[in-house]
Amino acid sequence: MSFPVIVFYLFAGWLIFSALMVISSKNSVKAALFLVLTFVSASAIWLLLEAEFLALSLIVVYVGAVMVLLLFVVMMMDIDYAALRQGFVKNLPLAIISAVAFFWTTVFLYYPRGIFY
Repeated sequence: MSFPVIVFYLFAGWLIFSALMVISSKNSVKAALFLVLTFVSASAIWLLLEAEFLALSLIVVYVGAVMVLLLFVVMMMDIDYAALRQGFVKNLPLAIISAVAFFWTTVFLYYPRGIFY
């Protein structure tokens, strides 16, 4: 493998990891910082594709403006996490059914003849 391929896989792995941490982090500020890491990883992949304008505009616009605003709003809000977790177990079966239906719909649309065809 060549060096750009290795760097691509490195940043793609960081991108997937940080995106998963955005949706699974319990702290809003940490989720916002993982979103910054996601943007930086996506920007590095765009730099590998020689799309410098898109990479720099992603950093300047999203990290520089939107994320600062998001962090400001998150830190100014007083979120009651106990109230958010109350209905989690009650809605868990519906969430699992929705996730499985979404997964199978996506698989069916991607493989219209079947997975093993």
